[in-house]
Amino acid sequence: MAPPSRRGAFSNGFQLCVSVGAFAAQAINFSTEKISGGWGWRVSLAVAAVPAAFLAVAVVFLLPETPNSLIQQGENHQNVRSLLAKLRGVSVTDTDDEFASIVAANAATSNTTARHGFTLMLTQRRYRPQLVMALAIPFFQQMTGINAIAFYAPVLLRTAGVGESAALLAVVAKQFLSIGATLVSMIAVDRFGRRTLFLAGGIQMIISQILIGAIMASQLGDDGDEQMSQSSSLLLIILVAVYVAGFAWSWGPLGWLVPSEIFPLEVRSAGQSIAVAVNFTLTTAVAQSFLAMLCHMKAGIFFFFAAWLVVMTAFVYVFLPETKGLKIEEVGKLWVDHWFWRRFVVDHISGDGEEEERDIDGDKL
Repeated sequence: MAPPSRRGAFSNGFQLCVSVGAFAAQAINFSTEKISGGWGWRVSLAVAAVPAAFLAVAVVFLLPETPNSLIQQGENHQNVRSLLAKLRGVSVTDTDDEFASIVAANAATSNTTARHGFTLMLTQRRYRPQLVMALAIPFFQQMTGINAIAFYAPVLLRTAGVGESAALLAVVAKQFLSIGATLVSMIAVDRFGRRTLFLAGGIQMIISQILIGAIMASQLGDDGDEQMSQSSSLLLIILVAVYVAGFAWSWGPLGWLVPSEIFPLEVRSAGQSIAVAVNFTLTTAVAQSFLAMLCHMKAGIFFFFAAWLVVMTAFVYVFLPETKGLKIEEVGKLWVDHWFWRRFVVDHISGDGEEEERDIDGDKL
C-alpha cells in the first residue's frame, strides 16, 4: 500500500516494530528475572498475550485490503480508486497512472492462482531471478548470525565474565540501539537505496564479527575456561552493539523489504511464501544449533558468520539490482537490464528470419 517514493521507509517500519517488540520483551525479561519460585519466565511468556490480543482485534477493525488485492477479487473499480486516493492523500483523478498500472498488472495475470504461482516460480525460466532472491536473501539474513546473537546474547556475555543482571541489562541497551539504527534505515533507504545499505551494513558486520571472534579467542583460550579482562568485556559489548546496529539498518529491514518488492503480481504470493518459509526454517536451525556450535567451534563461530557475511555482501554487489523509487509493477523490468539475469528473462523470438528480444512482459526491446 505504500507509495513508491516511501515504500522502503514504510516497509522498514516492520523491522522497527520488531525491534520495539524485542526491546519490550527484553525489558520484561530483565524486570521478571528476580521473581522467585520459578515464576519469572512464566510471567514473561504470559505478557506476550497482550500484543497478540491487540493484533487479533486491530486486524479486524483497522486493516484495509490493498488496492491490488481488491482488483484481483473483482471489486468495483471506483471503490478501489477511492481507497487508493485515501491511501495516497490525493484526489481520485491524481491516481490515474498508478491505478492503470495496477489494473494492467492484474489483467496480465487474471488466470493465475496461488498454486499456479508456485508452479510458475519453480518451472519458468523467466522467474529464475526472483526465485534465487526468494531463497538467497532470507537465507543470508539468518546467516549473518543475528539470531544467534539475539537469542543467546546473555549467555555470550556471561561467558565473557559479565554478571547475569548486567548481561540482561546490556541486552536491553543493545536492543534500544537497534531501534535507533532501524530509524536511520527508514530515513536512508529511499534516499541512498537498498544496495548501499546492504553493502555498508555488511562491511560493518564483517569487521565487528571478526573482532569479536579475535577477542574471545585471545582472551578465553582454546578451552574457553580463562577469565576475560574487564576492558575486553567492555570492548566485546561495544562490538556486539556495533554489529547489531549494522544489522538493524541493513540486512534486518532489507531482508524483508527487498523480497516484498521484487515479485510480479502473478507470483507475488508464492514468492513471499517461499521467502518467509526459508527465513523461519533458518531461524529455527540457527537457534537450535548455535549453542552446540559455540561449544565445539568456540570463538571460531564468529569467523564462520563473518565468512558468510563476505559471501552475502559480494552476492548483493554482483547480483542484486537497485529497486529504489520504482513502482512494484515496474520492478520486473530491472532484470532485463541486468548483465547476468538478462539471459533468463529475455526471450529470443525468431520471425521472418529476424531475431527480436522481448522482456518478461512481452514488450519489444
